[in-house]
Amino acid sequence: MKVVLLAEVFSRKMGYLGNLLPKYLARLGAEVHLITPDLPPYHRLSEFQQTYGSFIDPTELVAGTIEACDGFTLHVLAHRKVLGYMRMVGLGRKLYSIRPDIVQTMTAIGWIPLDAALFKICLGYKLFTANHFHASVFPLANKVSSPWSKEQLRCTVTRTIPGRLLSIPTEKCYAITSDCADVASRFFGVQKSKIDVCPLGVDTELFNPISNEKDCQARLKLRQHLGFPESAIVCIYTGRFSEDKNPLLLAKAVAHLVEMGKPFRGLFVGNGVQAQEIQSCPGCVAHSFVPVHELRKYFHAADIGVWPTQESTSMLDAAACGLPIIANHTMAATERLEGNGLTYILNDRSNLVQVLLSLQEPQERKRLGDHGAHKMARDFSWEFVARKRLQDYQAACVSKRALAEKAVSKDLIERAD
Repeated sequence: MKVVLLAEVFSRKMGYLGNLLPKYLARLGAEVHLITPDLPPYHRLSEFQQTYGSFIDPTELVAGTIEACDGFTLHVLAHRKVLGYMRMVGLGRKLYSIRPDIVQTMTAIGWIPLDAALFKICLGYKLFTANHFHASVFPLANKVSSPWSKEQLRCTVTRTIPGRLLSIPTEKCYAITSDCADVASRFFGVQKSKIDVCPLGVDTELFNPISNEKDCQARLKLRQHLGFPESAIVCIYTGRFSEDKNPLLLAKAVAHLVEMGKPFRGLFVGNGVQAQEIQSCPGCVAHSFVPVHELRKYFHAADIGVWPTQESTSMLDAAACGLPIIANHTMAATERLEGNGLTYILNDRSNLVQVLLSLQEPQERKRLGDHGAHKMARDFSWEFVARKRLQDYQAACVSKRALAEKAVSKDLIERAD
């Protein structure tokens, strides 16, 4: 079976779905191709240079490149802006040359899934989409507004109607959480009958608990390097140091605990506008971004994982490494915390302090951490996710006529491209 994944961005340094789903689909026997434009992750972010400039090389991907990568084939296409949004150049010709059985997009709206739906008419593959937009990053999902309000009407015209037209020829839309499913159906026009809640996964080869003396020694060595005593309870946050992620709240909570004489410390791996303030908080260390294959040792050096506001895939990685997780009480993806984490009242620093204090005993941290590591390995591994996706792809292809039997006009593809 030939599977093509269409990703808006790709980076070898990150552990996102575009890197890992194709890797594990290929291991299960599929011929996998990932097609992406020559753009860095977060290229639309206004603070890109300040946050990612020292970590991501915007010239890493060169249009026209084809290379083998972790068992799959990576194809890089040029891009152009159409109506203010990115569109891949030559996508139809690329799909024509591959002749896939399955095309999977990472979004349910936008140029990439729209073009994939268009070329499906000519090439006859089965189309799957996805939605990773949480309610926490989609403002309309968090307010009550009239269907005739300017904001709601704009969403209906630009997202809901095109999304419904796109949903019709698709097989399934994978929403990574229940709130993503709600956003997909209410705002992106996806038919509820086609939504399947399927979580993101963890690369359990990269992220797993401390299991031997070598890991223990590495933990002590890194903690010493970072200035954390062996007795410290280190709280780790990874990701952007931005206002919407607000890791500064955790830094202030840790500083308060330090002032109380409690053995808490904060480790912040990333960068962004809050970096200087975080570094100035007593007991806190800000470290620059690290490539995904180096991240495990920082989780091993920590004792608690904390993401104060928005969801993050790093929660799963930290849980797989045996850390108890703390997130805010409004997070819809409760499956990430069930049995292995706690919640605090969103943006309430004093409540976060109390929740952190409830994890002061190492036995309680170990109980939650062990449960989380087991749960991640059993239910959230990328192998588990990829196997489920592949079963869906195979089922969709049962009634599909062989592509070799379908006459496809290259001229028609080029005119549509």
